[in-house]
Formats: sequence, structure tokens, C-alpha cells
Amino acid sequence: MEQVTRNVFAETKIRGCNPGYVVTSDGVVVIDTPQLPTHAVKMREACEARGPIRYLINTEFHVDHIFGNFFFKSAEHVLAHQITADNFMTVYPEINPYNYAKEAMPTDDPDGIPIFPDENEYFADPNRPDVLITGDTTLTVGDHTFHVLHTPGHTLGELAVYVPEERVVFASDTVFNGCQTWLYVSDIPAWIASLERLMGLDVDYVIPGHGDVTTKAELNVQRAFLMEWETSIAVAISKGWTKEECIERNEFRSRFSVDIGQEYMLDHVIENNVRALYDRLSAPMKP
Repeated sequence: MEQVTRNVFAETKIRGCNPGYVVTSDGVVVIDTPQLPTHAVKMREACEARGPIRYLINTEFHVDHIFGNFFFKSAEHVLAHQITADNFMTVYPEINPYNYAKEAMPTDDPDGIPIFPDENEYFADPNRPDVLITGDTTLTVGDHTFHVLHTPGHTLGELAVYVPEERVVFASDTVFNGCQTWLYVSDIPAWIASLERLMGLDVDYVIPGHGDVTTKAELNVQRAFLMEWETSIAVAISKGWTKEECIERNEFRSRFSVDIGQEYMLDHVIENNVRALYDRLSAPMKP
């Protein structure tokens, strides 16, 4: 894992989200968990070597942020937004999160196949959140403060974790640094407002949900990308393009690849981004 500051560690080079942890004088706080089993176990062991895991914070409900909870049952508490808890490992028509995690094993974590739980074992106790919030909250663990901020946009229950003592914010999927942004269930106006909120934090490092550790300058890049996406679909609708024409003519394929291990999903991401935005922007205007 990358050591971002003296006490902050993050993993940015494996398939899935960027999980991380903060070492305090009274144990460890984990932010999200690796999707891949061998990495989840390795990260848990690294945390436990530095002290008890006081909190595991899940920043959203997408599988790459929560699947590894199964391997972190030594955590004293799992904290998440109520919306994340309500959607934890929910099977949707477009994706079964358990199957999605399993499909990655042969290519991305073959050594983890023997410890990958079967479906019944997993759902019997996936290590769901037990501390639920509906807005901001603050945790004090040892000599560190954790401002858990509600930053809706990518998902409505999205959280960021600001650690002032380390001048770091774990931004989760509010920031995709140098890779395609997933807009499936997004609320772009809320997302932009959340980026502006993060811009006001006094930090040196932004740990994105995907991509390399970066700075606050990337928040402006992410905001511009979201605005470009929304504007491009709005203009296409004004020209009378169909949803299928928007998918076919979309120019964002050339901007970024999809994050590590998901490169083959580029067309899938583009199509679902277009469909989500097209449906919202073509809906009748409210009086």
C-alpha cells in the first residue's frame, strides 16, 4: 500500500476502489475494504499489526467498496450512511454484486479463489454496517479526528472522510482521477455541490475512489468532466438525437480508460452513463 502521510495508507493499484486506513494512538480506522480477498486479508492483517480496528467506514454501497467487509469482522464497528445500509449488496437487474465480485477472481485474484466465500456463506454475514448516519458526524479515535461528511452525488449516501491532523480527505467516488466516471445512479447537481464542499477543506492530499492520490486541483477537473457529460447529452437531446444515437456518437470513450481491471467495460460504462443522463434530462420539465 502507498504511505500517503505518516499515519495514512491507501491502495490505488488494484482492481476495485481505493481502500485505506489511518493509524491512531488508539487503534486503526479503515475506509472501505478491498474487493479482492487476498488484498482484503493482507490489509486487515496490516491494520491489526498496528492496533485494534476501531471503525470500518463504508463510503458507499457499490460492491468494490463493501465486498471486503466479509474479511474485516474484527472491526469493532462498521459505519455507513443509511442509504448505503439500505442498498448493501442489493441485487439489481443490471448487476448482481456478488457475481460481479466472483467474476474478477480468475483474472485479478486467482490466489484468492480458495478463500472466496460461497454465496450462502457470504450473505449469512457479510459484515453489514451497525452504526448508521443520515448526515455528517465526527469520530474521535485516539489522537485523530475523523469528520465523516455526507457528499451525495455519485450515490445519494456517499461519504467523504476528512482527517485534519493528516491534511487528508478520503473523497471516495466523488473523485475519479484519470479514469472514466460512473454516472449510473448519479445526481450531478448534488455531486458538483459536494465537490465544492470538498474544495473548502484544508488538505494537501485527496484520496480518490479511483485513480492515483491527488490534490484539490483534481476537484475542478472532476467538476468540469461532470458538466461536460451533462451538457453533451443536453445538447444532443436538443438536436433530436435518440438515446441510441447518443451512445453511438459519444466522444468520451477517448478521454479516459476505465479503472484497473475493468478496461473491457468501457462501452458498458459509456452506454449506462448515457442512458442515465438521457432519461433524466429528457424527462418533462416540472412547472
